[in-house]
Amino acid sequence: MDVRRRLTLLAVTIAATPLVLGGCTAGERKAAERAARVTPPPAVELTPADRTRDVPVSAEIGTSVAHGRVTGVRLTDDKGRQVAGEPREDGTSWVPGAPLAGGRTYTAEVTVTGDGGRTATRTTTFTTAPKPTKPAITSTLYFTGNQTYGTAMPVTVAFDPGVPKEARAAVQKRLFVKTDPPQPGTWSWLEDGSQAYYRAPDFWRPGTKISVRAALEGLPIGKDLVGDAEHRATSKIGRQVSVDIDNASKQMSVFRDGKLVRRIPVSLGKPSTPSSSGKMVIMEKHERTTFDTRGEPDGGYVVDVDDAQRLTWGGEFIHSAPWSEGDQGFTNVSHGCANVSAAAADWLMGITQVGDLVTVTGTEVPLRAGNGWTAWNVSWDEFAKGSALPVPAGLRPSPHTASPHPGAVAGGGSPAPTPSASGG
Repeated sequence: MDVRRRLTLLAVTIAATPLVLGGCTAGERKAAERAARVTPPPAVELTPADRTRDVPVSAEIGTSVAHGRVTGVRLTDDKGRQVAGEPREDGTSWVPGAPLAGGRTYTAEVTVTGDGGRTATRTTTFTTAPKPTKPAITSTLYFTGNQTYGTAMPVTVAFDPGVPKEARAAVQKRLFVKTDPPQPGTWSWLEDGSQAYYRAPDFWRPGTKISVRAALEGLPIGKDLVGDAEHRATSKIGRQVSVDIDNASKQMSVFRDGKLVRRIPVSLGKPSTPSSSGKMVIMEKHERTTFDTRGEPDGGYVVDVDDAQRLTWGGEFIHSAPWSEGDQGFTNVSHGCANVSAAAADWLMGITQVGDLVTVTGTEVPLRAGNGWTAWNVSWDEFAKGSALPVPAGLRPSPHTASPHPGAVAGGGSPAPTPSASGG
């Protein structure tokens, strides 16, 4: 190649170089560099702090982040096995999917992406406490898996003894409910801490899947107690059914999808043993059971009954009562139950579900809070006041839910450890 040709090629190369530089994002790169200098790197604080010992097995990986967000968490035990889990919706912590093992060492690696695009990884290593020696609160989840419930079914967790008021927020944070499709709600506590109910502002929509996790094992509850166990269940909501019982007319009205399908004569509790007025939920269904009231006030009898559906812990049921069919529709003669004919009771068993709403009006006594699953016996505002954690202001009943029959439009007591089987 001659000198003239080499000079020509060199000139072309030199001339082309600025064009290539001009074609890339030099300005954008400089802006990114300036932003990186202006934007501080992400700052992360993790809990449990590094080298902490005697950590409860209920521990979560707390993540406090400035100038960024958590983009990954990896928790492993001292044998290198990874622990499954997921972040809370508010991003304040990462929750293991099961209680940690006692007396083991865990390492959490948390990856954070800063506002300027930088990433950083922080770690913390901690050791869990051995099996706690403090007494455990007994918890019971009244929500069983693989069931079909009515549209008024509250998720209920009972505690024995009751949870102290100052410990309820910590317990409530470990009670998780997911709904599909989403229908958010809140928990509400009875005054004595013996029960917590979860419901949405409106009745559940038929077909909703509800998954519950009460992650209480090893959870410190106040100064002197711990949680006893981990509870899980997933079930769905079935068709809409509700029952209205009017003491004035001595009639039961049964609604399906908001439409009246049948009226049934009833006999309620006589004046000495009146039925409760209020919004109740069917808690149990028995084709045959025994009422044994020996040792109870105004009791002393033992009787077998068919087609019994529990409404209260105190022993109020809807059930077959062929012995009172002549009084049904006219006179109250029961010990507090809603007596119906054998044929009607059999029909009801085929249409109702645990979790269906039963509303009784016009009797001598109001339903006592906690005497059954009484989550619907108060207004939404009153219910929300019972939460130990803030309730979003926008969580309100829909305007169309003024209907007393759940699903019609939408597309201070303690639970008895051995509930009374009284009735009549």
